Amino acid sequence: MKNLLLTTALTFTLAAPAFASGTHDGGHDTDKADDQAAMMIGMPGDPAKVDRTIDVSMSETDDGEMLFEPRELEIATGETIRFNIVNKGGTEHEFVLDTMMGNAKHKEMMAKMDMEHDDPNSVRLDEGASGEVVWKFSEAGTFEFACLIPGHYESGMHGPITVGDKMAQADVEYTTGKIKKIDAKAGKVTIIHGPLVNLDMPAMTMVFRADEATIANMSEGQDIEFVADRVKGKLTVTQMK
Repeated sequence: MKNLLLTTALTFTLAAPAFASGTHDGGHDTDKADDQAAMMIGMPGDPAKVDRTIDVSMSETDDGEMLFEPRELEIATGETIRFNIVNKGGTEHEFVLDTMMGNAKHKEMMAKMDMEHDDPNSVRLDEGASGEVVWKFSEAGTFEFACLIPGHYESGMHGPITVGDKMAQADVEYTTGKIKKIDAKAGKVTIIHGPLVNLDMPAMTMVFRADEATIANMSEGQDIEFVADRVKGKLTVTQMK
C-alpha cells in the first residue's frame, strides 16, 4: 500500500509541469504575434488611424491570367493603409503582404499542402466575397502582395509594393464632399463635392461609380474626403477616408 501511494504521488509530480506550461496553441499564438510585430514589411495597423484606403480587386481573364487591380502599389513609409479587397473572379483567391522571399517560402509550403492562415497580413476570399487588411508600413523597401494558392502566383497574381519616404501622397489631392444618394445595386453614389483638381472639374453634384467594398463604408449624408478618377471611361471613387 505504501509503495502504491508513493507511485501515485510521483505520477502527479511528473504530470504537473505539463499543465503549468499551457497548451500548444497558446505558445504558438504568442510566437506568431512576435513574428508579426517583427515583420520586415511592417505590422498590423490601427483601424482608427488609417491614412488612406486602397481598393483591390482579384479576378481572372478568359485566357487564364489571374490578376490584381491595381498591379503595383506605392506607399509612404509610416503610412497605415486599409486595403478593401473584393474577389471579382470565379474561384477562391487570397491577398498576402510580405517580402518577396517570405512569399516565396510560403508559396513553397502551399505547394506541398494547401493551408489557409488567419493572419493580419492576409485575407482569403471565396468568389464574390470581400474583406480587408489594415497594415502599417513602418519600414522602407520593396515588398510584394500576392496570391499564394497553388498555381495562382504563376498565373500572374502578384505585384510589387514600393515603400519609401518620397512615396507620400503629396500628388494625390483629396476632395471634400457629402454623400447625397447611394445605389448599391448599381454600384453608384451621388456626391455633392468640391473641385476635382486632377480632373479639372468645378464643384458640383455628380454620380460616381464605386466598388462594393467602398460603398459598404458609405452612408447617405456622410461627409467624406475622396479621390476620383476615370476608370474605363467612368468617373469612379478610387480612394476614400
